[in-house]
Amino acid sequence: MQVQDNLNQIYTEIDSVTHDRPTIIAVTKYVTIDRAQEAFDAGLTHFGENRIEGFLEKKAALSQAVFHFIGSLQTRKVKEVINEIDYLHSLDRQSLADEIQKRAEQPVKCFVQVNIAAEESKHGLAKEEVIDFVQGLASYDKIEIVGLMTMAPHIDDQQQLRGYFSELRMLQQQIAGLQQHNAPCTELSMGMSNDYLSAIQEGSTFIRIGTKLVG
Repeated sequence: MQVQDNLNQIYTEIDSVTHDRPTIIAVTKYVTIDRAQEAFDAGLTHFGENRIEGFLEKKAALSQAVFHFIGSLQTRKVKEVINEIDYLHSLDRQSLADEIQKRAEQPVKCFVQVNIAAEESKHGLAKEEVIDFVQGLASYDKIEIVGLMTMAPHIDDQQQLRGYFSELRMLQQQIAGLQQHNAPCTELSMGMSNDYLSAIQEGSTFIRIGTKLVG
């Protein structure tokens, strides 16, 4: 399938549940630069990568795109990418925040990663830890907490899925209500190829689509 055809189908589905389209991040970690270019030509400007090598290759080829680093970032690798990315979706520990503060030349737009369903196989802070973590970063002038990110469990129960996404939205609203100067926390990065409609119905503003969009 052509990316444009896939995108049109996704937009049709999105428009069936909301009048307020979220930003689509084309997750291109498993596809070629040519396929990523096809996505760009279809009008997509936001791209997600989870490996440093792949990110640097795609960024060199698509210099006008906005790039989101969506994978777990090792502390020792921060210096390689932190001044190249536009958004980081995986801020999940103090040591990573410390290294970003040390290495970043400008404030970095970060999503705090939350393990909303407390799955042992996934990265992210427990939901009970998030507010204290954010407040602990109030003096970090190289970190701007723009929102929260989660990956929901792979389940078919849409009501349960929406429950997880709703929990993240309520947590995001709590943090926004703190009015911390470096944590506007207005955004929600949640929803992937298999669950983005449920995420959108609970207020997602960024959805991360790979398989269904670019393959």
